[in-house]
Amino acid sequence: MTKQIAAIRGMNDIYGQQAMAFQKVLQAAEQTLHQYGYQPIRLPLVEKTELFARSIGEVTDIVEKEMYTFADRNGDSLSLRPEGTAGCVRAMIENGLTHNQIQKLYYSGPMFRHERPQKGRYRQFHQLGVEVFGLNGPDIDVELIALSARLWEQLGLNGLELQINSLGSQQARTAYREDLVAYLQSRIDELDEDSLRRLNTNPLRVLDTKNPAMQDVVANAPKLMDALDVESKQHFEQLCAQLDDLGLDYVINPNLVRGLDYYNRSVFEWVTKDLGAQGTVCAGGRYDGLVEQIGGKPTPAVGFALGIERLMALIIDQQSPEDSIPADIYVVLAGDQAARPGLVLAEMLRDALPSLSVQMNCGGGSFKSQLKKADKSGATYAVILGDNEVSQQVAMIKPLREQSEQQSLAWDELVAFFSQRM
Repeated sequence: MTKQIAAIRGMNDIYGQQAMAFQKVLQAAEQTLHQYGYQPIRLPLVEKTELFARSIGEVTDIVEKEMYTFADRNGDSLSLRPEGTAGCVRAMIENGLTHNQIQKLYYSGPMFRHERPQKGRYRQFHQLGVEVFGLNGPDIDVELIALSARLWEQLGLNGLELQINSLGSQQARTAYREDLVAYLQSRIDELDEDSLRRLNTNPLRVLDTKNPAMQDVVANAPKLMDALDVESKQHFEQLCAQLDDLGLDYVINPNLVRGLDYYNRSVFEWVTKDLGAQGTVCAGGRYDGLVEQIGGKPTPAVGFALGIERLMALIIDQQSPEDSIPADIYVVLAGDQAARPGLVLAEMLRDALPSLSVQMNCGGGSFKSQLKKADKSGATYAVILGDNEVSQQVAMIKPLREQSEQQSLAWDELVAFFSQRM
């Protein structure tokens, strides 16, 4: 017997209810982004390794440990993208889209990191990213947060908390970094392995530790908010005031630092307690220096990325399976003479009602088994065709989600019937 080939660890198949929830996230996101005037962009899966080393930071966990990197036939070092912002910035510069222009863009697709797989975190995972270039004020930061809040509402998700912070300017952060390192060295015996490793490479990430034993160390650390420059303080105060104007609740989390080196000023995360340790479902902030860092002209920029698998898991946890199944009408073929006209009837309904899902029974089966399939599909109505119905050119309409009588309608009356009710 031939040995079965399994999927690579951390690279999962998405099917059935999961696939429906996945698609629901994408459809709701695209609808919401269209409302706000954002345009799509498609980006390569593979980029030069140098792009991520320069943008994310050579001493970050992502670049040092997690990227899928290989040499191509020309000897160039290439990497599967671990995140989307760097590639989007590269595309903006290469195609001349940042000079004296405002760009509001979004993209989606797989990202790759060699991490320890766990719920909501895989080695191939999918993100939807939103990026804005050319706007400097806090109003666009607030728009992105409001956009994400509207998306949660569209998806019917509950229990998401907005956390915000400011990282200040690069200069203020450098000065704060020195104070933080001095403090952490004074308590070096209390640092865990991860914190010791980050102490001299990315000490701000120590503040983001999830280790309960480190909480006292973090609680008494110098506060980044106290080290902010005047301009960053004003930016953050205006951001908070505008969130208040919109009635959006938030928590100021002084330990929210984000894992990538390129962030500055405002940062934010949407978090949930329903996914265990991987509670962040959406995160972003400002990265005003990244365009110049990658080789372009100085350009203000801000964006966020959301984890589609994490939102998918929330949808499945919080909603019933039927919420993710899009069937509306199921055509039941209950007779030898019904197959061919049933196919024509189903196509007629699809032509006239393109917003509805019309599923037709295929593969035969008894009347009873077909009705079970209709119910399992989540359809609102079953359209039943038997030999008698075909001879009279009528169809029996059976409601599947409410207690009401079934009725017989002529074929040319079906479109009007469903148009009025769905």
